Amino acid sequence: MSSINRLFKHTFIYGLATVLPRLLTVLLTLLLTEYLPSKTAFGQVSIIFSWIILANVLLTYGMETSFFRFRESENHNKVTSTALLSLLATTLIFATLAFINLDVIANWSGKSAEYWKWVIGILSFDTLMVIPFAQMRAKGQAMKYAVIKMVNVILSVGMTAVFLIWLPDLPAIAQYLPADKVELYFIALMAASAFTLLVVGKIYLRKWEFDAVLWRKMLHYGLPILIAGIAFAINETFDKILLEWLLVDDATAQVGVYTACYRVAVGMTLFATAFKLGIEPFFFSESQSKNATTTYAMITKMFVVLGSVALVTYTVFIDVIKRVIIAEEYWEALDIVPVVLVAYLFFGIYQTLSVWYKVTDRTRYGAWISVFGAVITIGFNIWLIPIIGYMASALTTCAAYGFMMVFSYALGQKHYPIPYDVKNMLLYLFISIAATSFFFYGIREYYGASTWQMYASGTLLAVTVAVFIVAREKNFIKSLLKKS
Repeated sequence: MSSINRLFKHTFIYGLATVLPRLLTVLLTLLLTEYLPSKTAFGQVSIIFSWIILANVLLTYGMETSFFRFRESENHNKVTSTALLSLLATTLIFATLAFINLDVIANWSGKSAEYWKWVIGILSFDTLMVIPFAQMRAKGQAMKYAVIKMVNVILSVGMTAVFLIWLPDLPAIAQYLPADKVELYFIALMAASAFTLLVVGKIYLRKWEFDAVLWRKMLHYGLPILIAGIAFAINETFDKILLEWLLVDDATAQVGVYTACYRVAVGMTLFATAFKLGIEPFFFSESQSKNATTTYAMITKMFVVLGSVALVTYTVFIDVIKRVIIAEEYWEALDIVPVVLVAYLFFGIYQTLSVWYKVTDRTRYGAWISVFGAVITIGFNIWLIPIIGYMASALTTCAAYGFMMVFSYALGQKHYPIPYDVKNMLLYLFISIAATSFFFYGIREYYGASTWQMYASGTLLAVTVAVFIVAREKNFIKSLLKKS
């Protein structure tokens, strides 16, 4: 099987492993916006998840990427054991200290200790699953990975539905449960995480080989990844936290509305994430190939071509998608969605461009790029939120990821030149972003949301963009299919 073919296959399966669970998570968002008692309650969940994402980065401290890196050059069993033991020890320390200081965390965050005790469990279980899932990806067990991820999300959605909808109406059971539906939601998530850990946890029943020298090398390699991860978490989630801090009226409720509409952009998020899961192991395995740089350039162009068409098409059908993702009372922030879609297109391109510092062990550059992105996120949000509210957070996310994309390209061409087709990629980005803006803020405003004229005009526009790009790239597409 050719390398490109293998990439297509794994990206497709990882895409299913990402898309199908996220589609179920769409139901979860709909459940939460429908059955949580208020926008403020959904805002609380959103803010706690922002802290969860940041904590996940801290608790894994770059060990997953280090695992992929050293698995290529060291004894596989020793790398796996060392990574597992490292995360197991630090997770136990974290859980112990967090439970001891539960009231401190609650007071500092302004969120109930009753929520945090379940969140600590979720964080601990999720951290312990990192290397088991990385092992599956490294071994090419894409289908196994997909099935287990799917089961985890089915459990999360199913148990959330049970806890929020049915159990409160059963007096014999409800008397033993907390009345707060936010707490019930976190209980459901922790139960799903615990079950999934049991499924993948067999890897912990092994002959241990902890190598202190290897561990220090993995920590050293992972430190820039940790810094980059913290910066990424800030870019991804800190806007919700800053919105609560900086907005004056109904801040937590506005966070809920913003987060709900942010999730309407789930399609581009899924596309970028699925691509990342497929290409990360592929980057390392192809790094010694004589045609590596040419292959990397083709992969990036492929992402831009697909992403540009997807951006316009997805935007045309936002008014359909919104109905299956969030309750109607949250639609007021829908204007942020095209901006967030563009932001995630930029982020996906950045991820494909990041190959240069990963395969050359220059991960410190990745850390600096992400840190600069985080500075933009914090600075622009603080400046603009008091002026234009949550639209500031969407525009800032787009600006941060756009900066990271451009900066990574510039540094990469200096340290590890790759023959990207920059001219055509920029052309397709410009056309797709212009078409998206023209449709959503022009055609949609003129004809009105969900009118047949809007859909007819939008469909014609999306088809025109797709035909233009495919016609220009027919030779590239043919060569790609031949390589497959």
